[in-house]
Amino acid sequence: MTILRWIGGIVVITIIAGLVWLNTSSIGRIYIPTATGITAKQICSLTFVSDIDPGLARELYVDPLLGGPASLISANVDREDMSVHSRLLGLWHAEAQYREGMGCTLVHGAREFDRDLTAPWENDPQYYALDAAHRDATFDSDALQAAIDGVFDDDFGARNTLAVVVLQDGRLVAEQYAPGFSRENRLHSWSMAKSVAATLAGAMTLRGDLDVYEESTIELLDGLGEDAETTTIDDLLRMTGGRAAHEINDGTDPNSDMLFTETDMARFSATRERLFPPGEHWEYQSGDTVLATWEMQSRLGDTLDDQVRALRALIFEPAGIYSPIFEADASGTLQGSSYIYATPHDWARLMQVYLDDGMANDTRILPENWRDYVTTETPGSNGIYGSGFWLAPELSPQAFYMSGFQGQTTLAIPEHDLVIVRMGATNYTGTGTWDMARAIMAAHIAE
Repeated sequence: MTILRWIGGIVVITIIAGLVWLNTSSIGRIYIPTATGITAKQICSLTFVSDIDPGLARELYVDPLLGGPASLISANVDREDMSVHSRLLGLWHAEAQYREGMGCTLVHGAREFDRDLTAPWENDPQYYALDAAHRDATFDSDALQAAIDGVFDDDFGARNTLAVVVLQDGRLVAEQYAPGFSRENRLHSWSMAKSVAATLAGAMTLRGDLDVYEESTIELLDGLGEDAETTTIDDLLRMTGGRAAHEINDGTDPNSDMLFTETDMARFSATRERLFPPGEHWEYQSGDTVLATWEMQSRLGDTLDDQVRALRALIFEPAGIYSPIFEADASGTLQGSSYIYATPHDWARLMQVYLDDGMANDTRILPENWRDYVTTETPGSNGIYGSGFWLAPELSPQAFYMSGFQGQTTLAIPEHDLVIVRMGATNYTGTGTWDMARAIMAAHIAE
C-alpha cells in the first residue's frame, strides 16, 4: 500500500508540474494560455467571415503557430450557434462568437457582450473587371504573369500565397488565387488594419472631427489619471506612445495577451507601464493603434452599431468598398491593430485612394496630401515606418505599404501607379513579395 501511495504521489506531482509547465512555458511556438484563444478566434473568423473550410483554416493559419501543442487543442465549430470553442486537456477553454457584419469576438465570459448585435452590409462587394487591353498595352504580359507565378507554390507549402491582385492606373491587370480561394474570400488583415486606422484619422481630419497633433485627446488615459495631455493621436499612429506593450508574436508578449486573453484591449493598452515620454521613442506595438482607434471610435457615435456604420460611411462606402468586416473585442472596442477582413480587391481599392490623393468616385475621402502625412518617416524607425504605413525605399523612393503578420501586403509604387496586393498564410519563411514587385515593375512598359 505504501508503495502504491508513493507511486500515486509521484504521478500527481508529475501531472501538476506538467500542467504548471504547460501554463507558463513555451512548447513549440506559442504559449498555452494564448493558444486556445488564437485557435478559437482564428478558426471562427476564417470559417464564418472568410468562408474557408475550418480544417484548411487550421492547417494553414493556426497549427503552424502552435507547434507542439496543436495536437492537444480541440476546436469545435458550431454552425448553428455560429461559434467556435477550443479546449486544451479539458482545462483551458476559449469561445469565439460570430455576429453578422461584426465578425468574431473572443467572449471571455464578458457580461456586457451583446451576442445579438449585427451590422450587415447593405451592399454586396464590388469587383474590378480585368482590363486585358490595358494590361497588354502597358505590360509585357508574359513577364507579368511569370512574376505572379513566382510567389505561388505548386501546392500548399511554406509560402502559402493565397491571393495576388495588381492594379495599374486604377485598373485590374492581373489576379491569381490559390486552389479553393477566390476574389470573394474576405482575407485577414492582421496589422494591415493599422493602415485603416490611419485612413480613418485622415477622414475624420477632413471632416473636422480630429486633429492628430492635438494634445489632451486620449480620454481613456485621462480617466486613468495618466499624463495624457502630452499624448496625441499622431504619437499613437506612429508607435511612439512610450508604453510597455512589446510585440514579438511568440504568444508570451503583451500583444499576444491583449489579442487572445483580454476582454477590453484598449484598457489593457492604457494601463501598461509608461517607459518613455510620448513621441520620443519608436517601438512597433499594436497597443498604440488600439488606443488611437478607441479614441477615434468614441467620436463616431454612442453605440458600437452607430460607430461601425459611421466608419463605413467615412472611409469605405465612398470608395465603393463593401466587404470589410471590422471586428471588435468583447468590450466593444474596434480592433484597429489587427482584425479586419476584406476581399483582396477591396484592399487594393483602399490603397488606390492614396494613389489618387484621397479621392474616389469624384468624392474626397482624405485631405489633400494625406499620403505625405502617412509616409513621412517617424524618427527612430530607421526610415521604415510612417504613420500606420511602412516605407519601402529599397523598392523605389516613394513606395509604401500596408503590412500584416503571415505575409499580408498591400503595396503602392507611385512611380508606376501600381498597387500590388499579396495575401497568404506564410509561416517562418519569406513571401517573395519584394521579388515579385521588382519583376512587375520590370514588366511595366513606360507609357
